[in-house]
Amino acid sequence: MQPLNRLSFGNDFLWGVAIAAAQNEGAWNKDGRGPSIWDNFAKRNGKIKGGARPTENCDFYYRYKDDLLLAKALGFNVFRFSFSWSRIFPEGTGRVNKEGVLFYHRLIDECLQLGLIPFVTLYHWDLPQALQHEGGWTSVMMLKWFSKYASFCAEEFGYKVKHWLILNEPMGFTSLGYMMGKHAPGKTGLDNFFPAIHNAVLAQAEGGRIIRKLVNNAIIGTTFSCSEVNPFTEKKEDIAAARRIDILLNRLFIEPALGRNYPHDDFPLMDKLHLQTKAWKFTERMAFDFDFIGLQNYFAVTVKHNSIIPYIQASEVKAVKRNVPVTALGWEVNAESFYRMLKRFWNYGSIKQIMVTENGACYKDVVENGRVNDEQRIHYFQQYLGALLKAKKEGVNISGYLAWTLMDNFEWSEGFAARFGLIHVDFKTQLRTIKESGYWWRSFLNS
Repeated sequence: MQPLNRLSFGNDFLWGVAIAAAQNEGAWNKDGRGPSIWDNFAKRNGKIKGGARPTENCDFYYRYKDDLLLAKALGFNVFRFSFSWSRIFPEGTGRVNKEGVLFYHRLIDECLQLGLIPFVTLYHWDLPQALQHEGGWTSVMMLKWFSKYASFCAEEFGYKVKHWLILNEPMGFTSLGYMMGKHAPGKTGLDNFFPAIHNAVLAQAEGGRIIRKLVNNAIIGTTFSCSEVNPFTEKKEDIAAARRIDILLNRLFIEPALGRNYPHDDFPLMDKLHLQTKAWKFTERMAFDFDFIGLQNYFAVTVKHNSIIPYIQASEVKAVKRNVPVTALGWEVNAESFYRMLKRFWNYGSIKQIMVTENGACYKDVVENGRVNDEQRIHYFQQYLGALLKAKKEGVNISGYLAWTLMDNFEWSEGFAARFGLIHVDFKTQLRTIKESGYWWRSFLNS
C-alpha cells in the first residue's frame, strides 16, 4: 500500500471527528433536560447489552472543553456533534430550557475559539420521550414538532453555526426503532415503519428549507447510511433479494430527497408504501436541494433469498461465515465496497458534493501499560482513506472525512462494550487514553 499523504486530498479538504449527544453527553437529568426515548428504552430489561444506560456515558456535558482540546491536539479541524432535542425542549415543544441552550452556546463558542468548525446535527436518534408518548415519528404532528425545533435552533445558533446536518441515518432510526424494535422506542410492524419513513423524508427536506431561510450562508446537508448489497450466489432469486435489500438500505431516503419519489422496482413492500403515500400529505415536499450529502459507510452486506422472512424474503449471510475480514461486531471490512458506494451515489448526477460524515471500526481494545495498541483500526482507516482518495481522483467531489468517533461512548443497543473511539474511555473513572490510532491520525494530519 502506498503511504497516505494528507496533501493528496487537497488543502481545503475537511478532516474531523463526529459524536452524538445521546452517546456522549451523559447528564441525562441535569440542568432541566427532559428524558429521551433512549433513556426510557434503556430501562427495559434485555434491550441494551450489559444493562447499560446512557446516564453518564463519557460525561461530555461536563468535560467538553478537555475533549475538544483532544480533538484539536490530534489535528482535526471539524467537530461534528448533535443537539439533544430534549435538552433544549424538555417536553419536545413549548417550553425552552435556557440551561440547555446555554450549554450549546458554550460548546459552539469553545469550538470556534479552538479553530474547530462546528458541524451540527439537528436529530441524532434521541427524540424527546414526551413526543413519543404522542406517537413520535409515526405521528401526523411530527413535521410540525420538528419544524418548530429546527426553526428555534436556526434562529438561536445560526449566526455562529454555518454547517448543518438535518437527520442522522433515517433508515437506521426508522427500521431499528419503528420496524424491528431493536432500538428506541422499540416499536415494530409496518404500521409504525411506513409513517416513520414518510415523516423522516419530509423532515429532512423541511429542515433544509428552514435552515436555508433562517441562516445566512448556511451549508446544508443530511446523512445517509449506505451498504453495498451483494447476492450470495448468481441465482436469480438471490439477485432479486439483493435488489430488494438495496432499495431499503441505499435508496429509500436519498431518492425522495433528489425529487425521484420512493423507489419501486417490482418490490411488493414498496407497492404498499406507494399506496399509503397516496393518502398522506405533502408528498410534493419530499425534495430539497442539499449543498452536500453525508455518506456513512461501515460494512458491505451479502444476502440470499429466504421465503420465510416476511415482506423482504431475504436474509443476511454473515461475514464471519464467508471467511472475510471483520470487525469486533462481525461487520465486513471492505474498502473497495466503500469506494464503489461513493461512486454510485455520485452517479445520481444531481448531488453537488459528498462528505463522509461517519466511518470507523469497532475492535476489542485493551489498555496495557497506559497504551492502547489498535493496529487493526489504523489499518482500517488506511484502507478506507485510500479508497476515498481513489474515488476523489476519479472525479467524485468529496469535501471531507469525519472519523467515528472521537472517544468510546454509548453505542446504542451494544452498550459500552463496542468501542469505536480514537480515545479509550474508562467508564468507571472517565480516564481518557489516546489510542495508537489517535496518534496515527495526529501524525497523518500533521504530515
